[in-house]
Amino acid sequence: MSSSRHISVTARSPALGTVDRSVAATDFKTLPSTSTWSDRLDERLFRTLYATSLVYNTCWEDPAVDRQAVNLTADDVLLVITSAGCNVLDYALLAPKRIHAVDANPRQTALLELKVASVRALEFDDFFKVFGEGCHVAFPTLYHHALREQLSEFARSYWDKRLDWFAGKRGSFYFHGLSGLVARGFKGYLAIRPRLARHIRTLFGASSLDEQRAIYDERVAPEMWGPTLRWALSRQFTLSLLGVPHPQRREIEAQHSGGVAGYIRESLEYVLRQLPIWNNYFWRLYLHGRYSPGCCPEYLREENFAALKGGLVDRIVPHTATVTNFLRGSQERVSKFVLLDHMDWMASHYPEALVAEWREILAHAAPRARVIFRSAHARPKYLDTISVDGVRLADHLSFHADLARELSRQDRVHTYAGFHICDVPA
Repeated sequence: MSSSRHISVTARSPALGTVDRSVAATDFKTLPSTSTWSDRLDERLFRTLYATSLVYNTCWEDPAVDRQAVNLTADDVLLVITSAGCNVLDYALLAPKRIHAVDANPRQTALLELKVASVRALEFDDFFKVFGEGCHVAFPTLYHHALREQLSEFARSYWDKRLDWFAGKRGSFYFHGLSGLVARGFKGYLAIRPRLARHIRTLFGASSLDEQRAIYDERVAPEMWGPTLRWALSRQFTLSLLGVPHPQRREIEAQHSGGVAGYIRESLEYVLRQLPIWNNYFWRLYLHGRYSPGCCPEYLREENFAALKGGLVDRIVPHTATVTNFLRGSQERVSKFVLLDHMDWMASHYPEALVAEWREILAHAAPRARVIFRSAHARPKYLDTISVDGVRLADHLSFHADLARELSRQDRVHTYAGFHICDVPA
């Protein structure tokens, strides 16, 4: 799952894109308190972690599903929330006219800048070691000689202090950042559960769905879902590290009798029993802390890297800004929007800011623009409870529910209760 990505703004990316100096609509000091002491503590924890950290070291939205949902063409201008930048690079492979990668967390923009600079400056073998294996012993040299000068001021300052994330003793970049801490914790958990670790490795070596189901049902499930893991998955601290704020947690708990742990088990069991594991690079990363050449995001395949290096990467324009402030400063019509799940957070804390965001989306949408977004709820309440210019949000949009349900069944991450595809009528 992803979090709200519209909390703070440090607006600089001059080396790779336009500079957006707008001010965020929200501020940590003015966020409203929730009703209980526990909720207020959870909220403060999430805000503190988010304000100081790289949350996502990899994307947790399946771009293979998104590709089918948005159907990018050469004429499209795409707005996508950056996250870790993996899917931004994936969409660029489809050669749209332009991709505006927008994220309010400057650390996420810094990661995309580093990836873009690496595409431009490195050879494939070095690039795969850095972002595929997550570890390159010569990364500090590569960084100073080939990458640093391409970065914005903020990105330089950020990565200058974190070169060991790619070349340090911990072994992989993917064990760093907030979500990386969870991966590292899971690795530690398996170290003290060697039999479970052995069964999981066997599961990920399966070559057919029947074999995969049998291994999961007979060996993995009886060992894995004990009280320790259920307890860890139910803690807001764990969810905050994964970028899940407590409003999303409440949405999950309201829909699932087993709470967050039960929902995660149900979602993961669908992945492990119904979808091929051999091409599921999302969950393999949590097991190994690295990708393999045969199981990795599309941008890490050699032929696709060559296409990006050949000019497609230049269609990406990073921005550190909220969606609202980026659109307010843009004169361009956007034909495709990939909004992830940030609206869950906004609807809970700042419904007025969500109204303002949708007002800008509707004002800047090209005729018949396509919008996709995810939610912790199968039918998020904000579609019916907020209005834009006197019209209920849902009534501004034309939904493709059947297509969304079909694509959701193919989603290799499968942690979102709601996947929504809609058009802005002409």
